[in-house]
Amino acid sequence: MSNTIKVKIREKGGLTQLRQDGFIPGVVYGRGVENTNVVVEAPILEKVLQKAGESTLLELTIEGGKSKHVLIQDVQRDPVKDNLTHVDFLEVSLDRKIRAEIPLHFIGDSPAIKELGGILIKGIQQVEVEALPQNLPHNIEIDISSIKTFEDHITVADVKISNNVKILVSEETILASVVPPRSEEELESLKGDVVEDVTKVEGVVKAEVPEGKDAEKEE
Repeated sequence: MSNTIKVKIREKGGLTQLRQDGFIPGVVYGRGVENTNVVVEAPILEKVLQKAGESTLLELTIEGGKSKHVLIQDVQRDPVKDNLTHVDFLEVSLDRKIRAEIPLHFIGDSPAIKELGGILIKGIQQVEVEALPQNLPHNIEIDISSIKTFEDHITVADVKISNNVKILVSEETILASVVPPRSEEELESLKGDVVEDVTKVEGVVKAEVPEGKDAEKEE
């Protein structure tokens, strides 16, 4: 298997110090298996995420133990610095189908956009699928070049995917369409609506301030 990642058993200790030393704490869990606390080098995990993402089967090698087949179930990042802070590995069986959310990757040039100036509307960003872990796709490509007019659209039924993968979203679900560009009149109308809404909000705020309140503050 080409996608491999090495981890170490996490000993008891401060998580902050671990992260400062360049390690990311994590946990390996799964059906019928005991949870295992681990640590992985931050650069290695970042590289794996960029290459494989969260829906690609990985071979997890635990120091001093045997390898496991896992998926990256969840990653947490610092909301300010965007640094990795924690990772969850889900241990899976190669002979048991699982469900996973697969991101959609929109490719190609739509004539309705390129020639008619339309605007692409993405119905959804990901779809739930069912497959054996080793058959899960990294992403699903949606070629929008078939959208030639504003009446055209792409649905789940139009997606070409391996027979080993079953999409669990309704076939009628629209994934992509293109709408006409807004006219100058519509844009001006939208600007007017925004100004009107702001005025209304300001009026409500001012109305909620009791009379004489400012005078009380000055005193």
